[in-house]
Amino acid sequence: MIKTLRNAWKLPELRNKILFVIFALLIFRLGAAIPVPYINTEYLQQYMQANSGTIFGLLNTLSGSALSRATLFALSIQPYINASIIIQLLTIAIPALERLAKDGGEEGKKKIQSITRYTTLAIGLLQGFGYYTLIKSYKLLENTSVWAGIVIVLTFTAGAVFLMWLGEQITEHGVGNGISIILFTGIVSRGPALIRTLFTSVRNYLTDTSGWTEEAQANLTTMHPAICVLIIVGMLLLVMFVVFVNNAERKIPVQYAKRVVGRKMYGGQSTFIPIKVNLSGVLPIIFAQSIAMIPATIGMFVPSSRVEGSGWYNFLQFFNSTSTIYAIIYFLLILAFSYFYATIQFNPVEVANNLKKNGGFVPGFRPGRPTAEYLGRVLSRLTFFGAIFLGIVAILPIIVERVTGIPSLSIGGTSVIIVVGVALETVRMLEAQMLMRHYKGFLE
Repeated sequence: MIKTLRNAWKLPELRNKILFVIFALLIFRLGAAIPVPYINTEYLQQYMQANSGTIFGLLNTLSGSALSRATLFALSIQPYINASIIIQLLTIAIPALERLAKDGGEEGKKKIQSITRYTTLAIGLLQGFGYYTLIKSYKLLENTSVWAGIVIVLTFTAGAVFLMWLGEQITEHGVGNGISIILFTGIVSRGPALIRTLFTSVRNYLTDTSGWTEEAQANLTTMHPAICVLIIVGMLLLVMFVVFVNNAERKIPVQYAKRVVGRKMYGGQSTFIPIKVNLSGVLPIIFAQSIAMIPATIGMFVPSSRVEGSGWYNFLQFFNSTSTIYAIIYFLLILAFSYFYATIQFNPVEVANNLKKNGGFVPGFRPGRPTAEYLGRVLSRLTFFGAIFLGIVAILPIIVERVTGIPSLSIGGTSVIIVVGVALETVRMLEAQMLMRHYKGFLE
């Protein structure tokens, strides 16, 4: 990865793109540090810290701690991700949108993107109002007037829409998928704080607290050094496992028949079709999280959801990020979205028809429908293993947290998948652009 970045930096065009991405991410981190007016952020951070193992802790992680500080980008890019999910599902369900996406060409894509943007605005307003309701119910507002509420909701919404625009600019003028890179930056920005927390916990464990008050000892976070080492080693092994599976692929051999055109003979060469085990990348994780967050988002609008013993409170406990129900739903959503995106990115019928038109065939299968059925079977099996891999890595930290009682581990596995997946995807795009620029062509 470092070698790829160093080689890309030597090319002026790629260097300008990298600098553009860095500048855009600096703007993102600056907005994530500017608080929204009229909110007592000190007590809000205490509330988020006390609920770090819940769905709000996960939202806070994905926003780079912007949610707990009630900053301009507190909603992060979640409204855009939710809007993308809704529009893509409606594209399959509504024939008019399906025709617009498939047959509309470039103009159709622009209309779909425009619909997604307006949906992002609507979801941003909805989530901004829900977050304002949550803050107001805990009496964390310094000004409870209607005007203050309008300013807070509009500021949250404007931050979400601006991040959507910033992500599109990174995709167009930078390197990689802008939305994924912003999500990557938000998660990585919490790295120093997590390292400091681990170090402080180990130091507290080794400190003699016999002379401290009972209240101070009760609020002290401690961790055995051996557990800290196991966590670090486990995360490194998890990263290696994620990299290994993300790079794994099935190569289907393809043979092209010989044909004579005039005095020249074409074809006869052998190649292959690479199908990755984790074809969907990190998208199933991101979208599964967004769907799993819906109950907590709805709970923002209900004040009784914060009252212990109430019906809404008990309902939301089922969707706590450490609960068994949440783990099962999360796992099933990952499976569903893995198959959904695999079928979108790789169409066996279309690939088989293209092979048939160009005189290619898979050895042992007739061109056309038999080849499409074979490719469909291979895709289904690979997607199954890729989806199981994503699901296991996502819920494994939840299981470990339930067994060990160490908080916030349920966020760790998901974050590792997103960070590693986005990093590999960005490096792959850099390598592809460098290869394209070093291609000499036919005349050299």
